Amino acid sequence: MPARVLPGNELTGKASSAGLAALGWSPLGLANDGTVRLDGRGCITDANARALELLQCTLAAVSGRDIWDAVPEEIAEQHESATINALQTSGRHAFVAHQRFEGRWIEYTFRRDASGYVVSLSDASSTQRLQHLLEDSERYNQLLFDANPTAMWMFDSSSLQILAANHAAVSFYGISRKEFVTLSLDALFADGEGAALLSDLAPREAGREVRFELRLCKQRKADGDLVLVELACGHMNWNQHQAVLVSLADVTQRHLGDSALRRVNAELEQALARQQTELATARHELDAFTHAVSSDLRDSLHVANGFATTLAEKYASVLDGQGMHYVSRIQASTRQLARLVDDLLTLAQLSQLSCDLETIDLVPLCRSQVADLTRRDPDRVLAIEMAATLPVVGDRRLLGLALACLLENAWKFTSKKTEAWVKVALLPGKRHDELVLVVSDNGAGFDAAYGEKLFSAFQRLHSSADFPGNGLGLAIVKGVAARHGGEVWAESAGPSGASFFMTLPQGAPPAP
Repeated sequence: MPARVLPGNELTGKASSAGLAALGWSPLGLANDGTVRLDGRGCITDANARALELLQCTLAAVSGRDIWDAVPEEIAEQHESATINALQTSGRHAFVAHQRFEGRWIEYTFRRDASGYVVSLSDASSTQRLQHLLEDSERYNQLLFDANPTAMWMFDSSSLQILAANHAAVSFYGISRKEFVTLSLDALFADGEGAALLSDLAPREAGREVRFELRLCKQRKADGDLVLVELACGHMNWNQHQAVLVSLADVTQRHLGDSALRRVNAELEQALARQQTELATARHELDAFTHAVSSDLRDSLHVANGFATTLAEKYASVLDGQGMHYVSRIQASTRQLARLVDDLLTLAQLSQLSCDLETIDLVPLCRSQVADLTRRDPDRVLAIEMAATLPVVGDRRLLGLALACLLENAWKFTSKKTEAWVKVALLPGKRHDELVLVVSDNGAGFDAAYGEKLFSAFQRLHSSADFPGNGLGLAIVKGVAARHGGEVWAESAGPSGASFFMTLPQGAPPAP
């Protein structure tokens, strides 16, 4: 302490401090922190209980002694000279010292006053522990920052000077860490993108937190190459700096891959457009063929059948039995060919027909079809078994076509049975929103080994001499099922008949 002597601690009109101390009372006794008074020479004149507790001594033991004799020796050796020099110039000096024996940290604050000096002592152990935790946290954050595999660097938000870069960033840019921290923000960006970054980081309104989204930009490496990166930023405090943390990922290869994918997509779109054009052309040609068949061929068949009928009516008297047989064969062939044309047109147009869903009852459709078959062949008797109602969601016209084909198929293959019958039913499907339409008969049946061929066009498992037909009916049934999103299959009971199944997904019909 300075060697000069200051005025003594005098109490005018009051008892002296020494006298009060002898009575067991100290003027510093009510202080929360430890307080020690020194005279101008740095000798202890008074101390409160907290100060004596922190110094681990009594007032009687240290009164009149130099303050540096009252503190641990290692603290005096470390701080005495610096304290004396500081008090000579500023009149105040503070330091924190570790008392090893007690294992705690004490903060000493020296201040010059009129009677000499005042030394304040406070236990700074908790503060030091927090400081050490903070330092450990900072070291841990530094370790995480440097070891992170994502390239990261940060810059001062005011000066734009780069403050730090992790190992991944050093490797990515090819710039040494020592050189990195000498650069400014603009050194890593191209085409003014650094200024755009700063603009995005600036809050639009005072007091609002900046929210920065991922963005694509270019970065310049040490060799001058520019690479495309996905960049993200965020504000943070870094070693007492208001900093911005930048993390980035090289997306050059991904961008090239995206470009290649876009090129492939463009080629696919062109190919699809060509196929759509070809499909439109094919559909146009099919429409032209359908029109030709429905008009020219039908007209020709109608004319041929008309002439055959006229020949049979007007010239029956001059035609012998063989001639009349030929005429009847002509009429039968024209009718069969006309039916084939009708079925071909139905099959060709099936994919273009609308499928309007509604709740319908299949019973009237079945009875109408059986009545039509009976009118064509009144000598036949076919018993039909079904429930009073068969409600199902589907297209009325399409399901009418399917039922006509299935019932005519049953009519044909039961023609040699004396007691023919057919059953029509709706069964629950494998899914909760599905019904299965089943048409069974006791007709000729089929060889189960060839069952998969039944629903293909022109496939027949019986001789046309035994059961005439063109082989298109079940193909039409399959097309109707496909329009409803369903499937078809058949099961044979050998000579005891066959069953034909069609699944019908039960989507809700539109509201009326």
